[in-house]
Amino acid sequence: MNNNLKIAIGAALEAGKAILDIYHSNDFQVELKGDDSPLTKADIASHNVIMSHLKATNIPVLSEEGKSIPYEERKDWRQLWIVDPIDGTKEFIKRNGEFTVNIALVENQKTVIGVIYVPVLNDLYFSTSEMGAFKVKVKLEDYNVETLVQQCSKLPLERADKTFTIVASRSHRSPETDDYIDQMREKHGDVNLISKGSSLKLCMVAEGQADCYPRFAPTMEWDTAAGQAICEHAGFEVIDWSTKERMLYNRAELLNNWFLVKVKPN
Repeated sequence: MNNNLKIAIGAALEAGKAILDIYHSNDFQVELKGDDSPLTKADIASHNVIMSHLKATNIPVLSEEGKSIPYEERKDWRQLWIVDPIDGTKEFIKRNGEFTVNIALVENQKTVIGVIYVPVLNDLYFSTSEMGAFKVKVKLEDYNVETLVQQCSKLPLERADKTFTIVASRSHRSPETDDYIDQMREKHGDVNLISKGSSLKLCMVAEGQADCYPRFAPTMEWDTAAGQAICEHAGFEVIDWSTKERMLYNRAELLNNWFLVKVKPN
């Protein structure tokens, strides 16, 4: 098993424990960051746990809750971890369970490892470019990373309902997204719509529960890197809406362009 993957899975699961301790204690202590996005005690606790694990890899880390790293400093990094300690802090605060821990390894601007853990659901998604993408249920009180890898299901999974399905944001729907959904209705007739928070939307596509995910609203690199890895390694593609090419990482501008996740053409 890839050692970096093993470390990333351990980091995500241990971060999940720290998050759930706070989630169940109701001790949120919500603050607002400079951009008015919320920050909780759990975001910081998760960040600290992940950083302590990833330190062993000697690969630099770009984390939403870490210090800002100028592009001049990171532009020559061949490898880096991109981390969102809690993706979906708004969902965490709403207590709807739709938040995740995201860890991705990027090499030469491309995602090569993805790990997403959904603490409330005990769902772990992970992928590498060599192995493919997988999902497994985790018992946080008693797990072994090597054993987990043997118990997982390869993605995408079979879906009974073949109706064309779109997954969209729960908190950030835009008029352009609604226009795209209307276009898909014209093309496919019946369309199912799933609303989810955080990187669960990317997981829904990778898992085969949805056919596409249009994101015509702002996201940052740490929101998408892990999910992009898992989608790509499950046979989907994440296309930058502006360049019409694969979305790349460790850019000068960490704000993503709009993007579309869909099945890779044959």
